[in-house]
Amino acid sequence: MDLLARARRLSSATLHEASGRRGALPGWLKPLAPTMHMAGRALPIRCPAGDNLWIHHALVEASSDDVLVVDTAEGTDFGYWGEIMATAAQVRGVAGLVITGGVRDSLRLVEMGLPTFCRTVTILGTGKNHKGDGAVGDPVRIGEVVVRKGDLVVGDADGLVCFPAAEAAAVIEASEKRDLAEVEIMNKLRAGATTLDVYKF
Repeated sequence: MDLLARARRLSSATLHEASGRRGALPGWLKPLAPTMHMAGRALPIRCPAGDNLWIHHALVEASSDDVLVVDTAEGTDFGYWGEIMATAAQVRGVAGLVITGGVRDSLRLVEMGLPTFCRTVTILGTGKNHKGDGAVGDPVRIGEVVVRKGDLVVGDADGLVCFPAAEAAAVIEASEKRDLAEVEIMNKLRAGATTLDVYKF
């Protein structure tokens, strides 16, 4: 089983804990639906505030299993993404979207099933300035995490985590071991142990 397939079986919380509590993206990034879960390789995008042209460029460059990770600078209240762009993303095999700004067509996006993590839902439109200061593939900083092209990104109802590509295998292995250990803990609790006993608090 490849790394992404293994990552899709893990939760964001498990990955965060097993990595030594690293890689968490800001908690204000939320999925449009709690059932949304994704794992993929980061394709970072930097957009000028209120301008989504660079996301259109990214949709041309994107490959299967990429997660578009979009930094919208201070323009958090604009709707950079909607049904048309999501359709283009699904055709490319994009695994999901993380955006520090807003999206619209939210009900349709949920119906389409493309995992979408955003700051807000808004109808405010965006421009397309061909001279705007943006980029596709350059690192972006989301909260305390610098996201680079190819990094592992996993998201679910609890949150988002991102790890350097070179560390992905080790983090996934540690997370799988943690999940197995927790199964044993829950079996002990069902048998009558207390959490004080199990964790030796």
